[in-house]
Amino acid sequence: MTRSGQPAGSLWTEYDPGPEYPPLRGDIRVEVAVVGAGMAGICTAWELTRRGRTVALVEADRIAHGVTGHTTAKLSALHGMAYSRIRKVHGAERAGQYAASQQDAVAHVQELSDGLGIDCDLERTSAYTYVTAPDRVDDVRREADAARDAGLDVAYVEEAPLPFPVAAAVRLDDQVQFHPRKFLLALAVDLVRHGGKIFERSRVTDLSEGEPCRLTTSADHIIRADDVVVATHYPVFDRGLHFTRLEPKREVVVAGPLPPDAITPEGMFLTPEENTRSFRTAPHDEHGRMLIVTGEKFNPGAPHDRGSAAHLDTLTTWAGEHFTDFTVTHRWATQDTFSTDHVPYVGRLRPGGHHTYVATGFGGWGLSGGVMAGRLLTSLITDGASPWAELYDPVRLHPVAEAPAMLRLGAKTVRHLVGDRLPGGHADSVDDIGPGQGAVLRGHGEGPQAVHRDMSGTLHQVSARCTHLGCIVHFDETERAWECPCHGSRFDVDGAVLHGPAVRPLEPPS
Repeated sequence: MTRSGQPAGSLWTEYDPGPEYPPLRGDIRVEVAVVGAGMAGICTAWELTRRGRTVALVEADRIAHGVTGHTTAKLSALHGMAYSRIRKVHGAERAGQYAASQQDAVAHVQELSDGLGIDCDLERTSAYTYVTAPDRVDDVRREADAARDAGLDVAYVEEAPLPFPVAAAVRLDDQVQFHPRKFLLALAVDLVRHGGKIFERSRVTDLSEGEPCRLTTSADHIIRADDVVVATHYPVFDRGLHFTRLEPKREVVVAGPLPPDAITPEGMFLTPEENTRSFRTAPHDEHGRMLIVTGEKFNPGAPHDRGSAAHLDTLTTWAGEHFTDFTVTHRWATQDTFSTDHVPYVGRLRPGGHHTYVATGFGGWGLSGGVMAGRLLTSLITDGASPWAELYDPVRLHPVAEAPAMLRLGAKTVRHLVGDRLPGGHADSVDDIGPGQGAVLRGHGEGPQAVHRDMSGTLHQVSARCTHLGCIVHFDETERAWECPCHGSRFDVDGAVLHGPAVRPLEPPS
């Protein structure tokens, strides 16, 4: 809890932020530049440095603080109902490659933790995908069969170590839960020790492909690099039109200590029921455990969504009903991107590109996916090949399987680009905006204005047009942020970028 008695934010970001790295203050030349310092970015930079490349890792804020700092920190090759979907779209061979690459990531984190002596609260445990409804049992059986055919040593079970009954579950043993920031901050220190460079608070705003490539920061400094990796969660440079094949989703997280006599769930658990429920425990103090629960997927910036506060309330109620005497001390939200064919995009940034790469679309599994991406991209850059390259190739396209999702995403963007500009659903004047609220005003200047009144009564006013592709942003009162419903960009009340793909702040009011 905070001093005000309100729940604190992310359990992971309250940990010692680690050493500060300087912003980029001049032009530099390296062999590889990695943009974005979350799980995928840090792992990629570390792997490349260990392969002898000179590397610059560039982050718009603090390293390991964004999406990675707001995860549930489950590292597993069992990804909900993924294998039955992947086998259907990509075939059994590709599903096997997916399983091998994800299981390799789990083992690699253990190897790095042991080899570098990283104390990151790493624990080996079982992962479960379960259902409670009898009519979902066949789905679990299919997933167990698909995962087993893909090479995972899974078991189909009808019981789980939980304080409530399940109808069926898939179990995969020997998976990992850990403290992601402790792991990544230690990896960053080792990266620098071996010659890598890290620059924080240095937002990259432009990319010019060539030999070498040129990256430009918001401070107009230039990074020249033979190869560039874009690992910004949602690609800030979308040369491959990924925005037509990626869907951003937010989820909320609640956490709190379990009583000493409570039945503690032994493992990591996920159900697709009730708009997803995913939970696990973490060390809390000498004698206790902290329960971490996430779920309630929703579209960021959706004007008719209930907002993160309502989703947090729903999740808190669910956790209290399923775990006795559970009290929330931390709550936060996180965001991820989902591909249209259920597999991340890791590889060439665009068709015909030879020196620019991307890692995105991890679909809620960015920890194992980020480790996998680091190993795959390092192999592509240093060796020119990887056994997983075709599976994850961003240039791939499965027209029949992807068409419905792509059409839905395109229609959503058009709907927001056009419909959000029409009258209705917005405040008529600043007098309608109460303390802590935000609304879009029309007819006040050349375009719609995003206006927030803080708790002291001060107004904060910026253009409501997202600087990515021009959709109209909407306000989330709980997080005090403007969110774009088209591609998930997020801005603070004064327009500064919190989350891409936008790289420029919201414009001043016109």
